Amino acid sequence: MSYYIAEPCIGTKDTACVEVCPVDCIHPTKDEENFEASKMLYIDPDTCIDCGACEPVCPVTAIFPEEELPEKWQEYIAINTEYYA
Repeated sequence: MSYYIAEPCIGTKDTACVEVCPVDCIHPTKDEENFEASKMLYIDPDTCIDCGACEPVCPVTAIFPEEELPEKWQEYIAINTEYYA
């Protein structure tokens, strides 16, 4: 199981989630070249350990465990996965 970042992150890119992630699975970070060009942050589902540390620190409630991702944002499972392909 993984957590996913959905639509509320678009244009926000608050990196509080990056700072609390124990396995460095949320990108791009502010130090990465593509941070400014990216419209949101993404969670690598293959690296995510399902710890949930990122969810409560997100100021726009954009992070959800897969089983709680709202139906209207199901496409963000593929969007997050494709970012890391």
